[in-house]
Amino acid sequence: MDKTAKIYVAGHRGLVGSAIWKNLQAKGYTNLVGRTHAELDLLDGVAVRTFFDEERPEYVILAAAHVGGIMANSRYRADFIYQNLQIQQNVIGESFRHGVKKLLFLGSTCIYPRDAEQPMKEEALLTSPLEYTNEPYAIAKIAGLKLCESFNLQYGTNYIAVMPTNLYGPNDNFHLENSHVLPAMLRKIYLANCLLNGNWEAVRKDLNRRPVEGVNGSAAEEEILRILGKYGIFADRVELWGTGKPLREFLWSEEMADASVYILERVDFKDTYAAGERDIRNCHINIGTGKELTIAELAALIKRAVGYEGTIRFDASKPDGTMRKLTDVSKLHALGWHHQIEIEEGVARLYQWYLQH
Repeated sequence: MDKTAKIYVAGHRGLVGSAIWKNLQAKGYTNLVGRTHAELDLLDGVAVRTFFDEERPEYVILAAAHVGGIMANSRYRADFIYQNLQIQQNVIGESFRHGVKKLLFLGSTCIYPRDAEQPMKEEALLTSPLEYTNEPYAIAKIAGLKLCESFNLQYGTNYIAVMPTNLYGPNDNFHLENSHVLPAMLRKIYLANCLLNGNWEAVRKDLNRRPVEGVNGSAAEEEILRILGKYGIFADRVELWGTGKPLREFLWSEEMADASVYILERVDFKDTYAAGERDIRNCHINIGTGKELTIAELAALIKRAVGYEGTIRFDASKPDGTMRKLTDVSKLHALGWHHQIEIEEGVARLYQWYLQH
């Protein structure tokens, strides 16, 4: 890739997109294009076509998506399938119509069956039913990777689909209503610690930055305690959904960005399947660490990082989601990329980033 090639990063303000943008800049790429949601609504097909007509990007990284944790996935099922299908259809379709040289599509390991053999190989796709709570989102992401694969097979395009494990890092989503497990847990434990220490200034500052259901730092103490309590945040304890027993794998977002740029620079579609295969499928690439820990162990890690002395309780009446979701990263390793940041270091980094922002 030429350092002056025009690269469009869709979702360049998000968790992964912002990290990819930063990584590309660090590697000397000088012609990056990004649009905020206010500037370009990716659900609007006409607007997306106009953008491609005007900008003519040579490379596209599709990191934009409608995402959320188990609570959001359960409540907003239509939004998750409709919006993600629409974003993918518009961006991948216009990339094809405008002759984009290479496209990188970011999916999620929730594409794999609920009871997939662990660790999950790329070949496990579509072998049995999905986890119910995130089925709409997973179906959308499966459609996206199959769209890339099918364009490649029919038209000879060079679209690569990567499936990252659970990500966390700078610019994460910490909104309690719809964030993923790690950032939500970190914020809950941080706020509980502030309450325990009577640090109302920090609590109000936090809610002014990220209001919860419209409640910000200017609300009365009773109202703040009420809304925080609704999300399991108290001075003496933090209540979390599920049993704490599910195992999860986590990858630092800046490492996901590094893997993405590595693949964009060095991996082509022909490298994603074995030569001579008759039925070419499952050409996507898992991106992860190949390591896991329980949700309870993660909570204990965050508790230590924050210095919280209250208790962590799990509400077993609430869903756990998939009990185990470990990626097999053999394909990624064979292509030459390995992670470096372990979860203990990553949690400490994220907490420091949160305090600064």
